[in-house]
Amino acid sequence: MTMPYYVAPEQVMKDRAEYAQKGIARGRSLVAALYGTGVLIVAENPSRTLHKISEIYDRVAFAGAGRYNEFDQLRVAGVRHADTKGFTYSREDVDARSLANLYAQFLGQVFTHEMKPLEVEILVAELDADGDEHQLYHIAYDGTVVDEVDFTVLGGDSATIIERLSSSYRGGWPLAEAVRNCVAALAGPDRTLAPADLEAAVLEQGNGRRTFRRLSNKDLEQLLGPAAAAVSGTSSHDGQEGQLVRAADEPAPAGGADQQPEPARDDPPTGG
Repeated sequence: MTMPYYVAPEQVMKDRAEYAQKGIARGRSLVAALYGTGVLIVAENPSRTLHKISEIYDRVAFAGAGRYNEFDQLRVAGVRHADTKGFTYSREDVDARSLANLYAQFLGQVFTHEMKPLEVEILVAELDADGDEHQLYHIAYDGTVVDEVDFTVLGGDSATIIERLSSSYRGGWPLAEAVRNCVAALAGPDRTLAPADLEAAVLEQGNGRRTFRRLSNKDLEQLLGPAAAAVSGTSSHDGQEGQLVRAADEPAPAGGADQQPEPARDDPPTGG
C-alpha cells in the first residue's frame, strides 16, 4: 500500500492563495468611493449585459471582480437571502454587514475545504439614508472582510489604483468630481477610458426607497465632461460590435476566427 504524499498545510494555503490571486489579477478592476450624497461604484467593463455592479436590496449594492460566473452566483445568493430576510422580518433588517459576514463565511469555507478556491473579490456597499455613515465591505477570496473607509479597489493592479486615488480623494466631493477621479485612477496616465468602456452606478440619497441607480453612457459623458465626448467618438466599442471587442491588452484567441475561445474572467464572451 502506497502512502499519500504529505504537503504541509501552510504550503496548501499558500498555493491556493496564489492561484486565486492570479485569477483575480487577470480581470479588470473596479473602484467604490463615497461622495457627497452617496456611494459611487465604477468598473472597467465594456459589456452592456454582463454586469459587475448590481442592486441587492433597497440600500445595498453588490460588485465583483475576477471570474464572472463565480461572483454572479454569489450575487444571486445575496439577492435571495436579502429578499427572504426582508419578507420574514422587515426591510430595515436587511443590511450590508450581515450580508458581508455571510459571504465571508462561504468564501472562507470554500478556500479552506475545497480543492479550488473562488477567484473573486466582492464588494457589499450600503447607503445610510439618514446620514453619512455609509458602509463599504471588501470581501477577499479567502473570506477576509475589510470595513473600508472612504474608498476601496477590487481586482488586478489594485495597489497602483489605490495610490492614484489616494492622491486625489477628498471627502464630500460632488458626483462629477468623484466620477472623473475614479475613472482617472482606473485608466492611469497612459490610457483614456471612454464611457462605453465603463460601468457605473450609485447608491444615492433622495432616490426614494430604492436608492440604486445605474449611470448610462449619456450620464457618464455629462459627468466626465467634453474630453469624454471626444473619446467616445473614436472609441472602438460602438454598438453591438463594441460589446464583443476584446481589450487591447488581451491576446487574441488562437485557432482562427471560427474557434470559440473560453471567456475571460469578467469579460463578455467573444464570438458571433
